[in-house]
Amino acid sequence: MDTILDPRETSLHAIIKAAGAKALALFNDPDGLKISMKGAQDWLTHADGEVEAFIRTELQKLFPNDSIMGEEDGGEDGSHLWIIDPIDGTANFARHDRLWCISVGFVLNGVPVLGAIFAPSLDEFYAARTSRGATMNGKPIHAAKTASVERSVIELGWSTRRPNSVYIDLVSRAIDHGASVKRSASGALGMTQVAIGRTDCYAEVHINSWDVVAGLVIAKESGAICNDYDSGDWVQNGNPILCAQPVLFNDFKSIFSNYFDK
Repeated sequence: MDTILDPRETSLHAIIKAAGAKALALFNDPDGLKISMKGAQDWLTHADGEVEAFIRTELQKLFPNDSIMGEEDGGEDGSHLWIIDPIDGTANFARHDRLWCISVGFVLNGVPVLGAIFAPSLDEFYAARTSRGATMNGKPIHAAKTASVERSVIELGWSTRRPNSVYIDLVSRAIDHGASVKRSASGALGMTQVAIGRTDCYAEVHINSWDVVAGLVIAKESGAICNDYDSGDWVQNGNPILCAQPVLFNDFKSIFSNYFDK
């Protein structure tokens, strides 16, 4: 497996850092973003397409036989599959909020094995490889070990693909059990926050693969536990995600029962 992953890991880090520099330059030129809407609170900027095209081109040069799927231009599944979110947190990006990132994961025979998430406006680069641990800016990171839900911080992602009543119910359940609830509007960054121990849980009733695939590797390698997200037709159609530090994972699964049974 090393012969497959070694060159891809090195290339992934170089490509996503270069993509981050391009995205940051666009972020710092808001007049050129060409902002539009795909739907209610579903933002699109010129940067999304430009950054995805750059990453695709670079990956295709190096690994012409690999499959590529991106949020903007789609793609097909394959045994060697790259999954790209060029700008996760586009609404934040468009409003000049620094909470956005680029997320790229590599899936080998259906299993996420490499992940990198770069938030250039925060100067935070997260990376992980299966069985090698997770890092932020090259230093090892670990999930929190908060002892009780009453001391926990939970991030709950909101999805337009599910009724608003579901999100309200999740928030209500969390607060009723004494947790503090937040939302940053970036699922990929939400996963990194669990991995680095700033939060205890990230949950969303539906999330697409490009938002979460890199975060799955990073969070798991930090010691966090995730539900069985990468099951069924997850690449094309997504799944619910529940990711939490190990001490409280079962507590959160119980609090949010029925939503994250996978």
